[in-house]
Amino acid sequence: MYEKKNHKHENRFHYKQRNMWTGILFGLGVVAFIDEVIFHQLLHWHHFYDKSTANIGLVSDGLFHAFSFFATIGSAFLLADLHRRHGFWLKRWLGGIFLGAGVFQLYDGIIQHKFMKLHQIRYHVDILPYDLVWNILAAILIVIGIILLFQTTQKAR
Repeated sequence: MYEKKNHKHENRFHYKQRNMWTGILFGLGVVAFIDEVIFHQLLHWHHFYDKSTANIGLVSDGLFHAFSFFATIGSAFLLADLHRRHGFWLKRWLGGIFLGAGVFQLYDGIIQHKFMKLHQIRYHVDILPYDLVWNILAAILIVIGIILLFQTTQKAR
């Protein structure tokens, strides 16, 4: 009698790290893309680099946009490879996405906004509520990602 084997995710434990890193790269790319489109292009709140002319700000936005594009497309190629190898693990990949998105947003909110002072979320307003929302959302994304990754690590044992 012919037995149909389900090979769809048979190697997911072997590729658990690649699932996580592919998700992290995708999370970084998507959140950077959302930041660029919403806050830089649609709302005109800031540029990636606000310490110079508007033209330099636009160039910095273009480079930032290119980073987000390449990170997202690169992760798509890695994701396709995971599927080809029957190693895709949705929950672990989603954990990586949440972790990557949160780490990028927290890095942006603390390092780029406060320490490097490349730009602020907004100008000429009380910045504290924006900073709180930005960084608390980042922390929530990180916690969700860690929980999902921890759950899948436990299943691998």
